[in-house]
Amino acid sequence: MASKRKKGPPGNVVAQNRKARHDYTLVEDIEAGIMLTGTEVKSLRKGRGSLVDAYAVEEDGALYLYNADIPKYEQAALANHEPKRKRKLLLHRREIARLSGAVNRKGMALVPLAIYFNDRGIAKVQLALAEGKRQFDKRETEKARDWGRQKARLLRDKG
Repeated sequence: MASKRKKGPPGNVVAQNRKARHDYTLVEDIEAGIMLTGTEVKSLRKGRGSLVDAYAVEEDGALYLYNADIPKYEQAALANHEPKRKRKLLLHRREIARLSGAVNRKGMALVPLAIYFNDRGIAKVQLALAEGKRQFDKRETEKARDWGRQKARLLRDKG
């Protein structure tokens, strides 16, 4: 019996990009490792971090995460990190080539959805291969969501 893959990151999520689902149509989810310094890991374990304007780019055959804000760790004096530095994402070479090909050919974007710690305590980033939504697409999504809520309300009141 094959096990089914869970949709999304596990429960111990540190940072989420909630606007990504509104601004993009998500095509595919990818889990990637991330190279962090010790103070970055400690800051993330305290639940601090933000992916608001973050994005991933292929550079010199590797993927990098830009604008992910991991605040400085207060207890570290001299050995602290730069909060918005670029961080290398860890993926297989074939996956990087496939993702960068989709970004270059089809005009897609690599959007980080969440940073979380897996079962072994290792920091991971959930990336999505995404297409940008236009304004009318966003309105259509909103209408469909509102209709779903209204329909559920009507069915609940009726039954």
